[in-house]
Amino acid sequence: MTFEIIGEITDIEAIAVSGSIKDINRLKSHYGRGRWRNLKGKAKVRFTNGDICKAEVHWYEAHGIGKRKMKVKYIIEG
Repeated sequence: MTFEIIGEITDIEAIAVSGSIKDINRLKSHYGRGRWRNLKGKAKVRFTNGDICKAEVHWYEAHGIGKRKMKVKYIIEG
């Protein structure tokens, strides 16, 4: 199910950096070289069915490339 972020992402933490990321080769081949980081944070999200809730989101990010492959890991509040 697709979603959109409403507002800003808070409580951002790094999960892994460059060599510690399992998908680092795929990220470099698809999006280019960079200092890739796997990050997580909390945000209010709206799903395509209209539901709005607070969730923990995970994504990859590199300087100059931006956020890629954002996904909802857990729903915190319904």
